[in-house]
Amino acid sequence: MGSHRNGFKKESYILSVDVGTTSIRCHVYDKEAKIRGSCSTKVVLLYPEVGHVEMDPDDLWKGFISVVKGAVQDAGIQMHQVEALGISTQRGTFTTWDRRTGVPFHNFISWQDQRAADLVKSWNRSCTMKAIHGAMKVLYFVTRQKRLLAASLVVFSTQHVTFRLVWVLTHYTQVHEAIDEGNCCFGTIDSWLLFKLTKGHLHATDYSNASSTGIFDSYQMCWSGFLSSLVSLPLSIFPKVENTGHDFGSTDPSIFGVSIPIMSVMADQQAAMFGECCFDVGDVKITMGTGTFMDINTGSKPHTSVAGLYPLVGWKIGSEVVYLAEGNAADTGTAIKWAQKLELFSDVRETSAMAYSVSDSDGVCFVPSFSGLQAPLNDPKACASLMGLKPSTTKSHLVRAILESVAFRNKQLYETMLRETRIPITKIRVDGGVSSNDFVMQLTSDLFGKKISRPQHHEMSCLGAAFVAGLEVGFWRTREELKKLQSADDEFSPQCADKECTGSPNGEYVPILQSWERALRRSMNWYNKP
Repeated sequence: MGSHRNGFKKESYILSVDVGTTSIRCHVYDKEAKIRGSCSTKVVLLYPEVGHVEMDPDDLWKGFISVVKGAVQDAGIQMHQVEALGISTQRGTFTTWDRRTGVPFHNFISWQDQRAADLVKSWNRSCTMKAIHGAMKVLYFVTRQKRLLAASLVVFSTQHVTFRLVWVLTHYTQVHEAIDEGNCCFGTIDSWLLFKLTKGHLHATDYSNASSTGIFDSYQMCWSGFLSSLVSLPLSIFPKVENTGHDFGSTDPSIFGVSIPIMSVMADQQAAMFGECCFDVGDVKITMGTGTFMDINTGSKPHTSVAGLYPLVGWKIGSEVVYLAEGNAADTGTAIKWAQKLELFSDVRETSAMAYSVSDSDGVCFVPSFSGLQAPLNDPKACASLMGLKPSTTKSHLVRAILESVAFRNKQLYETMLRETRIPITKIRVDGGVSSNDFVMQLTSDLFGKKISRPQHHEMSCLGAAFVAGLEVGFWRTREELKKLQSADDEFSPQCADKECTGSPNGEYVPILQSWERALRRSMNWYNKP
């Protein structure tokens, strides 16, 4: 806890950095988990070609350094008062670099990047995949192991690293040469940062990040030899997988003037889950940002889904592994940004009042699928659409329809989760930018027939990584202590017309939900791209 110079104790703090899709943020947390200082910078996305989405690794590194220095300065503290550093990062964004020089072979390829879409399509249609699916069905029939049934339905997606990495190996000759010489490192953003922070001493990641790449076997808890040999990825390039809470070593003193112990590395959705204190089986966290991510704590077993929920490692701390099942809807924030660009409103904060200013959407249905539909429909060819427009339709009706669609997608994901996991839901906590919209929150609560809470803390991923790092160094002692630190939440309870709320949605919404589902089906299979 620092020295007793002049007879008083120096305070110590936890530092946490979240590398998101649109910004890099750093917060300094005190013992009460209050933010004492902050700094953020924008992430610059590069679009070198249509469908390609990249980030400059050096740019990202400089941004990381600047927000750490900025947050410490903003807090008015000294670097040596930082007891530990936690890092949370967006998932599935990766680069490869030279092990000896640390120089990247190419830019970071973002999780949003579509360059491998054709590759993914041809693999999903290939005879190999049909054979694997067939074999898994037979094995499932014999053994009745649910993971084999899931494996018989598995399809690749561009969000996973797998085929973007295959694309890199076929397009960049330097990468190939480096692999032959044993000098190639592959890594997601966290691995790259660890490598840079330790001046090349560390090539590592954690279980939550590894499990989000799609190349990791969550059942065996290691990189998948089967998948790697299937698509010819050399296992030699993968980082060592460590616990989420782990002493990763310290930052090189030349970077911040003192060395800071790096005590947690975590993928952002999993970190948000930890920040929300969703430690128990059946706890649900919904992050409504650019996309919606709904995660349920499934405890010590990976959940095997047949409807497109993805089993992830939430975190591994000590010998305990916690698994999550995740469903996502891609276009939550995107839809709201789009409506803002069309000047349907000028400030997101007024959308709630606009939606409430009309009694319903006047029959208008909005389908928010700018990038296809994810679970449980899983149709990449779906289009975004507005249906049921009339001469009487006003801006407020459109805004209400757009906000309703966000809550309807929540309902779909939630129903899928209940059906698939059969886990009784214990609590639901919501975060992310779109969660500040009271209309969406209230409707979601009505549709779920459940109470949902929205924390005052906004940056949940940052907080989660800070919590894990703090537990590692004894800054906080127990998870119970963390739960007590949670600030007073806003709670939304189902408001039902008749006071009997039996978990069924607000009666008046049944027909609206049904017509929205009809609109969804009409938007499916719209793009007949090959």
